[in-house]
Amino acid sequence: MEENGRRSEDKSAKSRAVVHRRMDEIVSRVGHLETRMSEMKEDVSEMKPVTDDVKRWKLMGIGALGVIGIGGMVLGVTFADAIRRIGLVIIGKG
Repeated sequence: MEENGRRSEDKSAKSRAVVHRRMDEIVSRVGHLETRMSEMKEDVSEMKPVTDDVKRWKLMGIGALGVIGIGGMVLGVTFADAIRRIGLVIIGKG
């Protein structure tokens, strides 16, 4: 019986050692993840001003394209009207 008790204690000790080793690995992994997360937060905070600038440039570009588009449309209508009038003069209806 004493032999069975020792075997049981040995198995328990080995099992506890495995559990402790795994816990140490988990603690190490969590520490590593925390470090990586803090590095990523720094990277994101550095990228935010650049992203904001790009968004602002995009809005400015869209606004400029809108102004150019309206101007082009006005010129197109004016040009088309001028061509129509020239055509009427040539035909003799103007």
